[in-house]
Amino acid sequence: MSLRVALIDDHQPFRERLRALLEEDPAVEIVAEAGSGQEILEIALTTEIDVACMDISMPGMNGIEATQRLLAGKPEVRVIGLSAYTDPHYVEAMLDAGAVGYFTKGDAGEALLQAIHSATRERPCFGVGVSVPVAANAIGATAPDKTPVDTDATSLGARELEVLLAIAKGLTSPQIASSLSMDPTMVDVYCRNIMRKLHLNNDAALVEYARRMGPGAA
Repeated sequence: MSLRVALIDDHQPFRERLRALLEEDPAVEIVAEAGSGQEILEIALTTEIDVACMDISMPGMNGIEATQRLLAGKPEVRVIGLSAYTDPHYVEAMLDAGAVGYFTKGDAGEALLQAIHSATRERPCFGVGVSVPVAANAIGATAPDKTPVDTDATSLGARELEVLLAIAKGLTSPQIASSLSMDPTMVDVYCRNIMRKLHLNNDAALVEYARRMGPGAA
């Protein structure tokens, strides 16, 4: 049976090149293409997908949020991140969202094809342009042998704990981004990840939780 693959990227020429590459493998069937995160979520309602090759930077819903929402409804899908960025924050955030691999668009070749066949959460695959130690640390921070709990922070990765501590100190999102030397958009990504893992319903609940944690959050 062929692997059913979806291509999600807002640049059609790249999707066309990627489709042409992947279709050289007779074991791969491209079942869907989407130009946005919202579009793939709608497609997934009626289309069976085994692997989703997900761009990170897209208009509207980015690939990190799209991965979270896709896997919330279709946990069996294996998502592989594709991006022009190799910033460790993006790698960690994508893996934290549930992706099984991360490649730069320049790496979208034989190694990506191999990852489509074999990558799993336990054995993720990365392109040559990705810092594997950073990616491995991100996987280790959220490894399945850690039992997630609703009321403590043991399920959080190291970067998420840093954000939580910054919130506990009363820092605003721009201040957190500056203090942790990260893209401001990533602060929101980490906050959403923390809320999802700790089952917090809104920003107010996150702030209250962080205050209760205090300096011990790190």
